[in-house]
Amino acid sequence: MNNDKIFTAIGLMSGTSMDGIDAALIKTDGQDVIEFGPSLTMPYDDAFKDSLRRVLGPLGRAAPGIADVERYLTILHADAVFKLLAQAELDAADIDIVGFHGHTIHHDPKNAITVQLGEGALLADWLGIAVASDFRSRDVARGGQGAPLVPVFHAALVRANAEVKRPAAVLNLGGVANVTWVGEGDEDIVAFDTGPGNAPLNDWLRGYNGEDMDRGGALAAKGQVDAAVLAKLLDVEYFDQSPPKSLDRQDFAKADCAGLGPEDGAATITAFIAHAVGRARAFFPRPAETWAVTGGGRLNPVLMANLRDVLGVDVRSTDGLGWDGDALEAQAFAYLAVRAERWLPITFPTTTGAPEPLSGGTKSHPNT
Repeated sequence: MNNDKIFTAIGLMSGTSMDGIDAALIKTDGQDVIEFGPSLTMPYDDAFKDSLRRVLGPLGRAAPGIADVERYLTILHADAVFKLLAQAELDAADIDIVGFHGHTIHHDPKNAITVQLGEGALLADWLGIAVASDFRSRDVARGGQGAPLVPVFHAALVRANAEVKRPAAVLNLGGVANVTWVGEGDEDIVAFDTGPGNAPLNDWLRGYNGEDMDRGGALAAKGQVDAAVLAKLLDVEYFDQSPPKSLDRQDFAKADCAGLGPEDGAATITAFIAHAVGRARAFFPRPAETWAVTGGGRLNPVLMANLRDVLGVDVRSTDGLGWDGDALEAQAFAYLAVRAERWLPITFPTTTGAPEPLSGGTKSHPNT
């Protein structure tokens, strides 16, 4: 394969927050990001969110009705690609490959299990474009955690940005939170899931007012952190466990804030997320000088203030560094698809615990 080829790739991400599909276009050779293209978010409607919630958990592919959910999820991803192509004024023939993460419904690497919904072959047929999918399975089969997957993309962004002082930490606050520590050397990278992200806060709110998130941190801003409850939430073995380590969305989804009102519960869970991130610093080779925050959590000013208090260093949104925090994970899967196409590694001993740098993904070609 021509190693100088610049690929035009689309990445797709349906995150553990279950808010919808992110789609993004980039140009890359699998090493450097040459150009960022347009992106979009296509929200899930409430009925489909409920369908997804019903198939989450250890039943995996044995969950009732899962085939219908998977097919519909795949069709929604196709719709997102068609919308992005229209926005970019491109045709399917202009795209070299699509990176399709799918939606994780169960992640249990201790038992070599990771389940992502999404039919790569069906998506390729619908789009008429080659699709790379199933990025986690090879890593898990070789004894890795299968997560996080995006650190190699985070590292590429950090190394290309002169504004970012290294060592740097890129924190992704999705349903689960993960961090990538990037040192001065080109191979200097450590990554793992820090603990809860938006999932426990979203689930707490849904139990009170049916909302999917604490928009702008409005509810948490009215509450007080309960120190005793916070200490109990942090008294979990996971936070003292050395990486590699990763989590399922459900591991911290139901944070136990029994007895607290909605405002105090939201404030306490928000503090919990930040303090869990703070505990992650113990596993960095050296302290990070810069923290760049992406994912939906970056839009919560109460959470960002908590992070600044806990970390005591420069904490900023990725948007201020020229990286689109809404599109970054989708961009990452476009990048990973190209790396998979070139058989470059996507997981590493210091990110997932893989025994060696591993490539991955399954490529599906459209039937013609």
